[in-house]
Amino acid sequence: MEEKGQVEILLVEDNFNDAELAIRALRKHKLANNLVHVADGAIALDFLFARGEYARRDARVTPRLILLDLKLPKVDGMEVLKAVKSDPRTASIPVVVLTSSKEERDLIETYRLGVNSYIVKPVDFEKFVDVVRELGYYWLLLNQQP
Repeated sequence: MEEKGQVEILLVEDNFNDAELAIRALRKHKLANNLVHVADGAIALDFLFARGEYARRDARVTPRLILLDLKLPKVDGMEVLKAVKSDPRTASIPVVVLTSSKEERDLIETYRLGVNSYIVKPVDFEKFVDVVRELGYYWLLLNQQP
């Protein structure tokens, strides 16, 4: 889905069911009028840096929030996070890792790389929807960004 202006959320999630739940929760609460979902890390980087199929996109128009899974095909979430936080064009975009990984090394490494928040996906459907809704409220409505 190509954006028609400011992208509010870039959702990087390869699990179709988790992506659908997140999208529904955000849209239900009118928190993502313009959301782009990609299913792997390589496409996420292409989108962010206006490469490949997104080469015609204006790379200066960045998402307000990136929701990032860690376990992704092609380029994993850790590499996406590293690329985002090490590039001055994207470093200030808040990145929230939303993952099933409870590994302490993943938590430590993501914070070392500059993640803004690390959330373990709840298994329960209702709790998952609540977490996504709260993330949207905080990062899109309450948090002040430069």
